[in-house]
Amino acid sequence: MNTDKAYILGLVIGGGVWGNAEDVFRIRLPFKQWGSYEVNPKRAGDISRDVMKMVSPLFKAIYNISVSYDTSASGVWNILCEGDLSTLKEELENYGIKCEGEVRKTANINNIVPELVDDNLKRRFIAGLADTIGSTKQTHRRFNDDKQMVSFEISGFEFDFVCSLCKLLHSINCYPDQILWNHPNFHCGSNPYDRKWKKGFKLRVFLDQYEKFGAFAFVSKALSAKENQALEKSKNQGIPCNEREIKMPSVTCVHCEENSELLPENIRGGHYLHNRHVCAVLQCEHAPYGEVQKLIDKAEYCINPFPVLVKATGEEIDEIIEADPLLKNRSYQTRNVKISDLYGLADNKLIYGKSGESGYPVKKIKLALAYLIAAKTDQLNGSRPKGSKDKVIKNYLENHPDSEVLMFVPEILTPMIIRMGAYATLIGPNNPKVYKKLIQNCPENRYKIKIRKITEEDLK
Repeated sequence: MNTDKAYILGLVIGGGVWGNAEDVFRIRLPFKQWGSYEVNPKRAGDISRDVMKMVSPLFKAIYNISVSYDTSASGVWNILCEGDLSTLKEELENYGIKCEGEVRKTANINNIVPELVDDNLKRRFIAGLADTIGSTKQTHRRFNDDKQMVSFEISGFEFDFVCSLCKLLHSINCYPDQILWNHPNFHCGSNPYDRKWKKGFKLRVFLDQYEKFGAFAFVSKALSAKENQALEKSKNQGIPCNEREIKMPSVTCVHCEENSELLPENIRGGHYLHNRHVCAVLQCEHAPYGEVQKLIDKAEYCINPFPVLVKATGEEIDEIIEADPLLKNRSYQTRNVKISDLYGLADNKLIYGKSGESGYPVKKIKLALAYLIAAKTDQLNGSRPKGSKDKVIKNYLENHPDSEVLMFVPEILTPMIIRMGAYATLIGPNNPKVYKKLIQNCPENRYKIKIRKITEEDLK
């Protein structure tokens, strides 16, 4: 192993796509609009120089493989690698890397990491990954422009690959800030019926932290990182995971595909409260186990066996109700409620509950109102209102101060329905005393929990 080979391995694992041809494969650079000639011709020129002046000589010198490239109007680039690929393929297969299809979807780097014996080798391997799947788009930020990120975008379901990469970054003192796991609890935390959760992983590192300990080989990526850092008012420093405090996360629903066969066995069937909860289940040495256990001990405050919030047409909500006997067999009380009265309630308040800790969260009700108003006034972008919930609701109330919604409140604490015109929402109640009974610990892993299906008996 040397630094050039480490870099090439990172490139191939990050972006390699293999087909049936014996003498050609490509390295896909999924830059999209970031790398588009039409959007940023100067950056596109930098990318082409990176490929031909830096990547091409390395492949030629080490593997005698010729390199060219093509690109599309959408900004996706392909590095075309042609020649005798046998040596490269043999090396990859010796590391347990399959030269089939999109490499990062099935890759496991556990056999490569031991050969990265010093920080220079590690940095070069990570640079290969960063040049392919390390996104430096300005939208990768934490809350605002002052906290810019590098986001490693990884498709597939190889949780171990993501965990290994995170540990590799730790080993060079580059501490990731967050992992967005490819799991429904993170991609569809509010709607348990939404099956569009297979969006891949995002491993996010503060840009300042990555610049200090990591590397980009592509000049285009390094320049983009500098542009993003110029937006920051102060430097951001990562914290080792085992020193991180876990704040109480938002409530998430129990998703219908937590048992998906796409998920690895050690993850499948579990419900996950926080991204570091997954790290503990994967037995990463850097996980903050004490903080995770505190969270598990209060899991009833973080889960909902019902939808948290579902936004849809009235017909779609009716279909959901009809398909679930627990919801279908309810007696719903109909209430005409002024939007202004609901909007005047405090966000942290619960209404229509049976105790101080149970009821329907006002914050979710306001999100539902914003959706319903946006749908009625043609202000939706997909299922999201164009603008903040407060702006949408306030603007509507200025012109319609006495407007109302229909609320359907069940006799026991199952989801309530709010309707306005042709659209409707489902909002699940908070009910921690009842939900605590649903939590089951897994004997094979003390940090893995499952949530059993709620019954009518539980609610009586």
